[in-house]
Amino acid sequence: MVITHHGGQCFKVTLGDLTLAFDPIAKGGTLPAVRFGADIALVSRNHPDLNGVEEASFGDKQPFAITGPGEYELKGVTVRGFLSKSQYGLAKEQEEAINTIYAVELEDMRLVHLGALLGDVPPEAREVVGEADILFVPVGGDGVLAPAAAHELAVALEPKVIIPMHWSGMGQEKSLDAFLKASGSAGEKMEKLTLKKRDLVGREGAILILTP
Repeated sequence: MVITHHGGQCFKVTLGDLTLAFDPIAKGGTLPAVRFGADIALVSRNHPDLNGVEEASFGDKQPFAITGPGEYELKGVTVRGFLSKSQYGLAKEQEEAINTIYAVELEDMRLVHLGALLGDVPPEAREVVGEADILFVPVGGDGVLAPAAAHELAVALEPKVIIPMHWSGMGQEKSLDAFLKASGSAGEKMEKLTLKKRDLVGREGAILILTP
């Protein structure tokens, strides 16, 4: 499995010929739209910074779009989406928005993408989310988890690997630095993460920073 960061909350996950896109950036978003094809596109929040399903179409890859809570299974991938809340990118007079937390089973690993979450993980998702091998957590404030709250939640969920997001191209200034300060760790920076299940043995809450 190879994971790369494409800014904001957008991550590309590849396994052989299979490609997943988490929160692909659309045209009109804060950051440039994505330019890669995906088999499955998962959208946590209906906002141009996160809902670029059409932009994740390229060549022979036309993504199956997952845009809300429910259970899905295709191409050997199991996805569970859980309803939660966000205040990111609200329209005028809108007080909160729907956010979807995704738990994805892939290559005997569980990836959990919290989306544009603000607040706690709902009780019905806690058991599933609390068994994450890899946790993508927003740290930028501005309608999503603030750095200290993001760290507190990530530690409580006890993943093997924590990947902060919503700090590159969006979120409050220096939010990644604040998250790392709260964690007491400098983290480990890399351009891409390549791993198999065995690579997670012995890891407990390791913070990996994927640079776009």
